[in-house]
Amino acid sequence: MWRTGIVQQASRQDLRRLLCRNKSKSPASAPPALPQSADVVVIGGGSAGCHTAYHLAKRGIKAVLLERAQLTAGTTWHTAGLLWRLRPSDVDIQLLANSRNMLRQLEAETGLDPGWIQNGGIFIAHNETRLDEYRRLATVGAALGIENEILTPEETQKLFPLLDPKAFIGALYSPGDGVMDPAMLCTALRRAATNNGAQVIENCDVQEILVEQGAHGKKVVGVATPYGNIRTDTVVNATGVWGRDLVARHGTHLPLLPMKHAYIVSESIPGVRGLPNIRDHDYSTYFRIQGDAICMGGYEPNPILLEPVAKDFHFGLYELDWSVFETHVEGAQKLCPAYAKYGVKSTVCGPESFTPDHKPLMGPDPNVSGLMHNCGFNSAGMMFGGGCGEQTALWIINGQPDVPMFSFDLRRFTPDQGRATKWIQEKSHESYVKNYSMVFKYDQPLAGRDFQKDPLHDEMLQCNAFMEEKQGWERPGFFLGSSVESAAVLPYDWYGSYDYPRHKDSSYERVLEGDLKYNSFSEHHDLIGAEAHACRNNAVVFNMSYFAKLLLQGPQAQKAADWLFAANTNRDPTKTVYTCALNDAGGVEADVTISRLASGSGQVHDPKFEGQGYYIVAGGASAYYTYSTLRSEIRRKGFDAKLTDITADLGVISIQGPKSRQILQPLLDCDLSDEHVAPNSTRLATLNGIGLRLLRVSFVGELGYELHVPKKDCVTVYKALMSAGKSQDLRNAGYRSLYSLSSEKGYHLWSFDLRSDDTPLEAGLGFTCRKTGDYRGRAAVELQRAEGVKKRLVYLTLQQQVPIWGLEGVYRNGEPVGVLRRAEYAYTLGKSLGQAYISRADGQKVDADYLKSGDYEVDILGKRYKADCHLRSPFDPTGQRVLGNYEAK
Repeated sequence: MWRTGIVQQASRQDLRRLLCRNKSKSPASAPPALPQSADVVVIGGGSAGCHTAYHLAKRGIKAVLLERAQLTAGTTWHTAGLLWRLRPSDVDIQLLANSRNMLRQLEAETGLDPGWIQNGGIFIAHNETRLDEYRRLATVGAALGIENEILTPEETQKLFPLLDPKAFIGALYSPGDGVMDPAMLCTALRRAATNNGAQVIENCDVQEILVEQGAHGKKVVGVATPYGNIRTDTVVNATGVWGRDLVARHGTHLPLLPMKHAYIVSESIPGVRGLPNIRDHDYSTYFRIQGDAICMGGYEPNPILLEPVAKDFHFGLYELDWSVFETHVEGAQKLCPAYAKYGVKSTVCGPESFTPDHKPLMGPDPNVSGLMHNCGFNSAGMMFGGGCGEQTALWIINGQPDVPMFSFDLRRFTPDQGRATKWIQEKSHESYVKNYSMVFKYDQPLAGRDFQKDPLHDEMLQCNAFMEEKQGWERPGFFLGSSVESAAVLPYDWYGSYDYPRHKDSSYERVLEGDLKYNSFSEHHDLIGAEAHACRNNAVVFNMSYFAKLLLQGPQAQKAADWLFAANTNRDPTKTVYTCALNDAGGVEADVTISRLASGSGQVHDPKFEGQGYYIVAGGASAYYTYSTLRSEIRRKGFDAKLTDITADLGVISIQGPKSRQILQPLLDCDLSDEHVAPNSTRLATLNGIGLRLLRVSFVGELGYELHVPKKDCVTVYKALMSAGKSQDLRNAGYRSLYSLSSEKGYHLWSFDLRSDDTPLEAGLGFTCRKTGDYRGRAAVELQRAEGVKKRLVYLTLQQQVPIWGLEGVYRNGEPVGVLRRAEYAYTLGKSLGQAYISRADGQKVDADYLKSGDYEVDILGKRYKADCHLRSPFDPTGQRVLGNYEAK
């Protein structure tokens, strides 16, 4: 049997001693000498903590790193230490490039080898769909300067002679990838940090983060250890699998779950030294070359979930459970037949921290000012450590990172999600299991569903909605009509693991399968197009109930709004304004509509308050992030104002299209003419005796209205609206058509074509920035007004009928100038439409003449297609339709 070559416990202990060579034989006998104060205290001496301390010290910050055992204890010491630079995210690619750049310069800084070996990386494909995924990675990599190449099996075998070229159909090669040694790297980071004034103190447990209640919430004042306290106003939680335990007492519950994660180390195999590392996603296997041996592991369907890991589990390992791990073996042997001839020298099975979406938990704590997080790295802490440690340091120093970190920011999760143990287990399990699965734009999770339902959820299901999940909410993606009997989300079956029976028949998964494509349009393309055409030509209803709905009130609400938002919000109580909240660098942290209110009856849609009041609406996918970001800034500035999240208390029913006014008018007690309800305005209204707030706004560029309705009345209002519109062929529409329509109109979608690293001027939103009065980020905006911008958003329409998904490379006159941030099919234009920020290779300013003078192409799966460049969307460029002017030419 293949496992007969396993050397049992003795070899595991040998490996443990090898990997722990930086561990002292016993704790220091003398108690450590602690400083009385520090600018920043970093808790945890693994990859995340060491990188954070290094980047802080490098920038002149007095940092103290406290480790309760020795550096690398916990999870870092046993990591495989791989670095793969090509991922389906431009942010990930940038962070990984930053990690690699740091590794390559660290020896010159310290005189110590960080253990970086650039032996390259190969991604193996067994089918055309997987190879298409790698072609997508290759295109974004090429556009961002990451050297790579698609190879045939024979070309791949030349790089790794032990592979069987008949076992796969192609590969992606990234020669700049490699591996690092955790002990050597952390030792080098320690020297670099201490050379720059940091202190690294081992064998010093942090018993508690000291917090005080201030006038504007909780704040960090220090840390307590057995050897005394250290005063500080900034603490970084870099404690890995213990990150949740450390902060729970302060009301923060991180959605983090420890699991066992393993790899095995082969006996010496002739000919493997210096070969590239291998990632075979289809066989759930990776090879890490370690001298003359291969470390092999992967992500199995039945990982062992752990209870909280014991505090003293410093350099421990678990016994490997072969019934779990053996799923990787068969694929490894097929891919590399020589591998099967050699035994296993050692096994490594240790704890790792995993999260619901397989991304780290980083950024400021939403409850405690001065508490930062940098943990939950899903077994990728070594490769992301440098990039994420740098962003954590910049976050602390500048108040924000310089890379858009929303997909890493812990505030992408709500407090309810952090407390939901079952939800965390399900989601983290699925993310673990699917870590090697293909990444499709419209894929949907099966775990953790129905966590948050809006008031119209059952109505949507009765109308045969295909539901999507966003930030825990269920929302309608599109409507199946009579083509499918139903496609309800089923309870999570754990993919058949842990004795859960796999669902024998799931219509939801069958419908979802139609979206899992790269080189052709979705099978639901025409169905979604029918919704889009109905909106443009008639009228549709969007259930937008999961959108963020916030109430800002108090004596200084006006001052707070003036500072938070770039537009002039000191308007009449009937006026609704679209604007942005910026960071200090002028980057957009949120785009919202904000309406000034008059104090009312006290109902949720008509709040009563003293002072000023504002009603703020923002996208649902970033709802909690928007709320916590605005609240944090209100507290930081000390405004006497209160921000309340009322998202769950109100539904939003949006009717959009040329016939929207005609359908809605008979139901309301108010005149919907332009004179009484102008574009971008709000007022109270009554529908069949039900009070609601009416907004005349559009997310799709049509005449339309939003009804903001108390939760208990949503079904009644919805049914009345659908009944009134039945004779006019009013129909439901979902978010797939909504996003297509908004992109076609040239509206923005935050975290895609509008992020925290984009300024309003770069995004074509200069009109949202007032020129009088101060607001956060104004100095950066005014500097750009004076000097010009170095990147600018454009709209690219393809001349051929091919699908795009985002991240495709954009070329001007044959040179890479950006990637598609957002990609949709514009059904009215009849073309694929992408949004990209164009920048120049020479770093010069980008103006309209530069943009209009070039010939553009978009790289799709390795082939370049001609595209027309527009400074604004070509659909209804003068905005007549949203005004109700459908006769305008």
